[in-house]
Amino acid sequence: QVQLVESGGGLVQAGGSLRLSCAASGLTFSSRAMGWFRQAPGKERDFVAVINWSSSHTYYADSVKGRFTISRDNAKNAVYLQMNSLTPEDTAVYYCARSPLLSTTATSEEYDYWGQGTQVTVSS
Repeated sequence: QVQLVESGGGLVQAGGSLRLSCAASGLTFSSRAMGWFRQAPGKERDFVAVINWSSSHTYYADSVKGRFTISRDNAKNAVYLQMNSLTPEDTAVYYCARSPLLSTTATSEEYDYWGQGTQVTVSS
């Protein structure tokens, strides 16, 4: 059974930090790219960050560049998103997703498995 389970969301004040985790099971993880997306209320799901299979390449949305860091631990089948300097505009449900590709992609259609999401709320 394929599972992507996000954790680490919550309520934080503006300027604060959160670290999201995504635990993967039942799928090929170590040789595939992993990404984070987010969806705010009433908005479409947006790309946040992606990391390739070997962690040698990462790519970020302009809105989070310099504040968020994606990382992975292939030994633990886990991917992380460290979020710093959070603003109310970062409030959303955050999803991790797996791409069948080796390389990075920001296109949601190129991801085949998705988690259920974790809520991040940033208060002003």
